[in-house]
Amino acid sequence: MSSDSEYTDSYEDVSKFTLSGDREQALLDKQTECTFMWTTSTGDPVGVVMNFIHANGSFWLTCTRRRKRVPAVEARPRAAVAISSRGTDIGISQAVTYKGDVEVLDDDETLQWMYRTLAAKVRPGDPVKQEAFAAHLDSPGRVVIKLIPDARIGFDSETMFANSPAGATTTEV
Repeated sequence: MSSDSEYTDSYEDVSKFTLSGDREQALLDKQTECTFMWTTSTGDPVGVVMNFIHANGSFWLTCTRRRKRVPAVEARPRAAVAISSRGTDIGISQAVTYKGDVEVLDDDETLQWMYRTLAAKVRPGDPVKQEAFAAHLDSPGRVVIKLIPDARIGFDSETMFANSPAGATTTEV
């Protein structure tokens, strides 16, 4: 078996190309969207793209109680989020998936914290747009979904392609 610094000629097992702690944190800080996944009452998996916050070791998302995902996770409080570096300035493909227990919260303190924190993340550097976004979120029936992760799968393609012909850069046209 080759070490991480040696060329890998097979990508059948990519588990050794995990995302390091500092690169994972950069991804969580920069990315604003995740895919939130749960199961329906018939056991079918389903997912939607949502904005998220990662804080205090948990993932925080918001939607109205009318969304089908809310009663679904209240009935079956296990879910997952998948986060990719696509669309960020990170560049090389990184991804991480977490699964865990879910809580649905609707207390005013949590809602107001979520509105302000999410607005700052998705509208950075513009207090006027942040305030408008937070006001837009503050609607009747809104809840916060808190995912408390207990397992993760990280992947870093930069590590995978290090020293491989697939990762080599070329200036030829």
